[in-house]
Amino acid sequence: MNEFTGWLLDLYPSPGHGIALWLICEDGQRRCLYQDFPVTFYAAGRSHRLRALWAFLRKQPFHITLARTERRDLFSGSTIVLAASLDQPSTLPSLFQTLTRIFPDLTFYDTDLHIALRHAAVYGTFPLARCHIVTDRQDKICELDVLDSKWDIDPKSPPLRVITIEPDTDPFHNNPQKILVRSQKSCVSLDLNEDSASLGLLSYLLKCADPDLIITSHGDTWLFPLILKLAKAQKRSLPLNRDPNAKITYRKARSYFAYNQVIYRGQQIHLAGRLHLDIRNTVMYHDYGIDGVLEMARVTSLPIQTVARVSPGTGISAMQIVTALKQEILVPLRKEQVERPKTTSELFHDDMGGIVYDPIVGLHEDVAEVDFASMYPSIMVQFNISPETVNVGKKTSDSVMNLERITAQEPQGLIPQTLAPLLTKRLKLKTKLISLSKWDCRYKNYKANTAAYKWLLVTCFGYLGYKNARFGRIEAHEAVTAYGREILLRAKDVAEDMGFRVLHLYVDGMWIKKAGCRTKQDFQPLLDKITTTTKLFIMLDGIYKWVAFLPSRQNKKIAVPNRYFGVFQNGDIKTRGIETRRHDTPIFIKETQIKILEILTAAPGGMQIASLLPEIETVVREKETELRLGKIPLEKLIIHQTVSRQLDEYRSPSPAFVALKQLKKVGKSLRPGQSIRFLYILGKQRSRAWDLPYTFDPRTVDIARYWLLLTRAISAILDPFEVTDEIILGKNKQLKLDL
Repeated sequence: MNEFTGWLLDLYPSPGHGIALWLICEDGQRRCLYQDFPVTFYAAGRSHRLRALWAFLRKQPFHITLARTERRDLFSGSTIVLAASLDQPSTLPSLFQTLTRIFPDLTFYDTDLHIALRHAAVYGTFPLARCHIVTDRQDKICELDVLDSKWDIDPKSPPLRVITIEPDTDPFHNNPQKILVRSQKSCVSLDLNEDSASLGLLSYLLKCADPDLIITSHGDTWLFPLILKLAKAQKRSLPLNRDPNAKITYRKARSYFAYNQVIYRGQQIHLAGRLHLDIRNTVMYHDYGIDGVLEMARVTSLPIQTVARVSPGTGISAMQIVTALKQEILVPLRKEQVERPKTTSELFHDDMGGIVYDPIVGLHEDVAEVDFASMYPSIMVQFNISPETVNVGKKTSDSVMNLERITAQEPQGLIPQTLAPLLTKRLKLKTKLISLSKWDCRYKNYKANTAAYKWLLVTCFGYLGYKNARFGRIEAHEAVTAYGREILLRAKDVAEDMGFRVLHLYVDGMWIKKAGCRTKQDFQPLLDKITTTTKLFIMLDGIYKWVAFLPSRQNKKIAVPNRYFGVFQNGDIKTRGIETRRHDTPIFIKETQIKILEILTAAPGGMQIASLLPEIETVVREKETELRLGKIPLEKLIIHQTVSRQLDEYRSPSPAFVALKQLKKVGKSLRPGQSIRFLYILGKQRSRAWDLPYTFDPRTVDIARYWLLLTRAISAILDPFEVTDEIILGKNKQLKLDL
């Protein structure tokens, strides 16, 4: 017997061995261990069809154990099913594809689940879990114990070896000539051509560094495909995989529609025995970085390479699957439940969504922003809202009005069980962050983790009503929003009863003010009263020195709920719905707007900015001069827009359409969901794709159009201060191009 203690790095099916587990051992070694791990799937349907399935499975060339058993379906209760257990997990995917083709009338359960989720349900494992493992002499695992919990705040971190590889330029814009390889001990630049010895050197670096994690830029879509192609042409071995017996896994690029937008996921390349993360193909990387990716893997139990490239919705679905597997609840292949028929009046009453009050437009001083901590997930836990606990035939109005559970069903539902520990951990981290110095070594990690949890908790509500969610039910989704509306209205009533003026309500938050209230202690009695009344925890996000709620551009009399900016008492700036928050805003305009906002932070009060106007005017004049003289780098003038459809589906010659046509002529194409980059130029075409290969004359940039965009951005933040355009922009807002 051998004993090892270390961190679980990777886990995947290994033909002939069951599954392979890679362990970062405490002695510094990286060991590949094997474990017998049979997997079971289930089928339900008519008796004669199940008998036919039984006969078909008995004829398969590999060993399958068959049995008639009873399992719980979350929606229909106890169900008689055929259970089929396979000794080798690697055989299940291909077998299942055959079964769905031959037996389309049967309902299958537990079929397409990731092996890591199955393992997590049995052993409690998760990526980077600290484990104690006992093996026999053939490295077969006999015992496996997890030594820590995914809910620990400060787990002992593994000594990850990291290497980064990136090209010297964006491959879609220009052909890279070199790649830069950085490890903890060296930094090397390698030529990219078929005749160089760079691949040999790269192979040597990989063998010497033996990284656990390879971080790339464009690695999925360009870098790895290229170097693997060159290695094949030169007949060289390139040790990207740590496991020499495993193959590199490819997953195709795809575009799909979700969250009311078209989303693109590029090709993926997954390694075995070590990890590969492409920061250009990693979801939410800009929000929480590598630390957040590792924490997402930890709490969802999905492999690190997988969780980095999927949406938070897939992560919350994985958590629900693990909970279901632990309780022997059948996991359906796809959502089987449909919304019950409803009258128009029922739809109007039940499907109202979250509550939003139009803000009081204008500038306000000494405003507190308070919101419920993860309101919707907290409602699911507090009131036990889950697909199986909601009584579809019973109206929920009375229960919601009294803030009681919709049903008294026990035990706790699947969704509340899944969310409760995540909510607890996020609240602990947020509480620690309040008193933690920004210079503390834990601060960055805590911030990344809370951001990761935020996205998981945000999407868990949407998944209750998502058409493809395995454990979704629209009635549960509607119940959550009903409780949310009632709770926010109660909070508003409490605030007004205590003399506060409510300026704005938005789903789970309030903006309030009261004469003489300027400190946290002034608002604490209100927060305590709301928590007692609503049974949900509410927090003070901050107190603004001043905040401006903005109207619509089209109609100044109409307020926009999520368009505002303000400065907190500590000097932090918060913006929503203005140019700094828009993905299509050129960097040049974002930087100018942010610079003016930073100047405004010095204002002690909302209307006391007269002394700051000369400095603001200087900034505007400087930016105007730089724009007129062509001193703004072209990279800072790029417009980013998401491609929403195929080229032949566009009905009007928009700037994005023109740029797409230009790219198509040079052999470059973009799929729906990808981002098109272009510049506004003079002439009939009006736009010029940034990624065209030939040179560009900077004198053709449409400076007047960029000036118009800039003046809009400046006016948006100066209008609430009653600063007229003439004071800052001059009497003639139109830029004169008398160069």
